[in-house]
Amino acid sequence: MARRHLPSLNALRAFEAFGRHGRMTLAASELCVTHGAVSRQIRQLEEHLGVPLTEGPRSRLRMTEAGLKLAQALSPAFDQIEAAVPRAAEAGPRPLVVSCLPTFAMKWLIPRLPGFQAAHPDIPVRVAESNGPFDFKADGVDLAVRMRRAEDAGYSDSVDHPFLPHYHGPVMAPELAAAGPATFERICGLPRLLTRTYLQSWPDWIHDLGLETLPAAASEQEFDHYFYMLEAAAAGLGVAVAPWAFVQRDLASGRLVAPLGFARGETRIVALTPRAGASPQAVLFRDWLLAEGASTPLPPEAACEPRAGR
Repeated sequence: MARRHLPSLNALRAFEAFGRHGRMTLAASELCVTHGAVSRQIRQLEEHLGVPLTEGPRSRLRMTEAGLKLAQALSPAFDQIEAAVPRAAEAGPRPLVVSCLPTFAMKWLIPRLPGFQAAHPDIPVRVAESNGPFDFKADGVDLAVRMRRAEDAGYSDSVDHPFLPHYHGPVMAPELAAAGPATFERICGLPRLLTRTYLQSWPDWIHDLGLETLPAAASEQEFDHYFYMLEAAAAGLGVAVAPWAFVQRDLASGRLVAPLGFARGETRIVALTPRAGASPQAVLFRDWLLAEGASTPLPPEAACEPRAGR
């Protein structure tokens, strides 16, 4: 077998974690190293490859197009490695397993999770990232977080607990927004970013504005995951429609801006517990989600007026 010519696996792991989280501090926390260690690993990886993978000021660092391409390949590769690694039987209390949308877990849930762990240090929590269907018993799931429309039939074996309203709107890099007027027509005409996990994001936003027609865009580009689409938006590659819950922290830090504000959507973010009965730990986590959702600030409302033809 030919020898593999790969960069340092530690460097690849550090860059992959940064790609998922979009922030050095969160990547460092996941890897249990310092912010500086992650930064050094990524700098060494760039030097080894001879290609810049990140750009921008340190406070708003984002991935380049080459970085996005590499990150999209690394995440599924590391997922396969993790799934193949044999594990010894777990000792200690069984963790509370929360099945959650990947980007929601990274952008909303995990940054708030220390609050739950501080209040309930005896309840270990394992976040299992998933977009698809699940089975409470077969998959060992105690509680799930999903986005659901009000008319959805739902899961027959679960009880819905809506805890966060859904607002969504166009987001982009500050530099791209500042390059022209913040008009509906201009922003809809910019290069459009999409994620294969939710291709209807733009039509849904137009519908929730009370409009019927989506203006044509200069171009369209698809990404495998929401978080890669948001990183592409932060890199200035175009504009993406994203939920407020996914971008609240990036807007606060200035990595992204939302010049048209956010429209209230028909979707709800819900916690699902087994209809047959939730565990006491799952009930505590559900109640914590309800409280966190109630304390989450609302976004600025949509700034554009519905046009004729609604």
